[in-house]
Amino acid sequence: MITLTGKKVSEGIAIGKLSFYKRDSKEIRRIYVKDVEKEVQRFQKARQKAVFELENLYDMASKEVGEANAAIFEMQQMILEDQELKDKITNIIVEQKLNAEYAIQSAVESFLSTASTSEKSYIQGHDADVKDVANRVLRILSRIWKDKMLTDEPFVLATGELYPSEAVQLDKTKVLGFVTRYGTINSHTAVLARTKGIPSVIGLGEALKKDYEGKTIIVDGFEGKVYIEPDYTTITKMKQKQDANHTHVQKLERLKGKENITQSGQKIDVCANIGTKEDVENVLRCDAGGIGLFRSEFLYMENGTKLPTEEQQFQVYKLAAESMGTKKVVIRTADLGGDKLAECLDLGEDDNPAIGYRGIRVSLDKEEIFKTQLRAILRASAFGNISIMLPMITSIEEVTMAKEMIGRAKKELRNEKTAFNEEIPIGVMIETPAAVMISGELAREVDFLSIGTNDLSQFTLGMDRQNSKLERYYDPHHPALLKMIRIITNNVHLEEKHISICGDLAADLEMTEYFIQIGIDELSVAPNQVLSLRKKIREIQ
Repeated sequence: MITLTGKKVSEGIAIGKLSFYKRDSKEIRRIYVKDVEKEVQRFQKARQKAVFELENLYDMASKEVGEANAAIFEMQQMILEDQELKDKITNIIVEQKLNAEYAIQSAVESFLSTASTSEKSYIQGHDADVKDVANRVLRILSRIWKDKMLTDEPFVLATGELYPSEAVQLDKTKVLGFVTRYGTINSHTAVLARTKGIPSVIGLGEALKKDYEGKTIIVDGFEGKVYIEPDYTTITKMKQKQDANHTHVQKLERLKGKENITQSGQKIDVCANIGTKEDVENVLRCDAGGIGLFRSEFLYMENGTKLPTEEQQFQVYKLAAESMGTKKVVIRTADLGGDKLAECLDLGEDDNPAIGYRGIRVSLDKEEIFKTQLRAILRASAFGNISIMLPMITSIEEVTMAKEMIGRAKKELRNEKTAFNEEIPIGVMIETPAAVMISGELAREVDFLSIGTNDLSQFTLGMDRQNSKLERYYDPHHPALLKMIRIITNNVHLEEKHISICGDLAADLEMTEYFIQIGIDELSVAPNQVLSLRKKIREIQ
C-alpha cells in the first residue's frame, strides 16, 4: 500500500479504480472496451461536434479575414467527412475492440501513409491539416466527461491539474472523486468540487504517478490522504468512515424544515451556491432558503466554442426559478476571466489575469453578449423570484453603466411585449478593497450586496489564490479581512439594505457566530454544507 498526502478540498470518501485524464494525444494508450457500439457513438458524437466547431470557425474567419483565407476550415470539414477515414476509425473500434482515441491515432497514421498518392485534393500535401483535425476530435473526446468512460464502472479521476471549465462538467455518478498533482484549495476548481460534493485531494505532486492507472485508490477528503492499492485493514477503516459520514448526513436530514435560528432567537438566512442546472436538484434536496449565488459563467464554460444563446440561458434560469418557487434565485452575471476561461469567448492574453480583464469589465466591454444574458435573466424573472447580481464591481460608474444596459434590455422586451419582472432586484458583489471603501455609496445604488470572500481575501492580502507557494501565508481569518466584513455590514445596514456572504468563508463554522454577531443577513454555501451550517447556527447561544 502507498500513502500520499495532499491538500483536502472536498470532504468525503471515494473508493474506486484510478483513471488519468489525458489532454495530450501523445499520452494516448491502447485500451480495450466492452461496448463497441457505445465507443463508436462516442467517436461519432465527437466528430459531429468537431464539424460544428469548424463551421463556426469558418463563419468567424470569413468575417475577419475573408472567405479565401477562411477556406482552410472548409477543407478541414471535408477531411472530417471523408468516408475512408471514418470507416478506418470505426473498423478499428469494432474489429479490434479498442478505444476511440487510439483508433483515431492509428487510423490517421495509416491514412497519412497513403496521402501522397490520394486523388483527393484536400488530402494531398495537407498532412498538417489532417493531424489538426484529428487533434480537434481528440480534444473533444477528452472534454466530454459523460462519454469519457470506457467501461460502465464509475472511477476516481487523476490529472496534473483540473481546470474550472473541466471541473464544472464532472458527472458525480461517474466521477467518484478526483486527485491532482497541482492546484490550490482556494481555486475555482476547489470551489466547484465542494459545490458538487465530490471527494477530492489536490497538490499530491510528482508522487501521483501514471503507473497507478487502473489501480484501486481511496480518496480521503476529510484528511487529505490518498491510498494506492490499500490493504484490507485500510479498506475496512475507510468504509467504516464512509458509513459514519453517511450516518452523520442522515442525522442532519432531520434539520430539514427547521429554522436557522440561534438559542437566543437570532435568525439568519442560509442559501446555496450553484454553477449548473444539475445543481438545482441539490439545492432542493438540502432544503436551502434559495439560491444565493448562481455562477452563470459556467454556462459559457461548458458550452464549447459557441456562445450560449438567449434561449439556452433562459431555459436554465427558468428551470431554477420554477424549481425554487417563491424562494430567491440570485443570478450573478458571467464572471469570466482569471482562471475561468471559456472557449466561446477569447479574452486575449493577460499578464495578471486575477486582477485584469474579468467580471463586469468583460460584460460592459462586450455589450451584445451582456445584453443577451440580461434578456434571458429578465425573461426568466417572470417565472420566479429572480435577482441580478453584478461581479467585480469597483466603482459607481460600473453600476450605472450596467443598470443602463439592464434598462435597454427591459425596453426591448417591453416593445416585444415579453413578460418580465419590472422591479427585478439588482445587487453587486463586494470583492475588492475599493468596493469595501465605497460599500455605503454602492448600497444606495442597488437593492442588496454580497461579499465574495475568496477574491476579497486574495486582493486584501495581496496573494494570488492560484499560487500554491503562498498557501502557507493565506489566512482567511486575517484581522483586516474580518474588519472589512464588519465595515461593509455596517455601511449596508445604514442604507437599510440586505448583506450576505457567498464565498468559502460563509461555510467556515468557526466564523458563524461572528457573522451573526455583526449582523450578516445571509450565508450562502455549497448545497452539501447547508444542513451542517444550520446545525451550527441552532447550537449557538
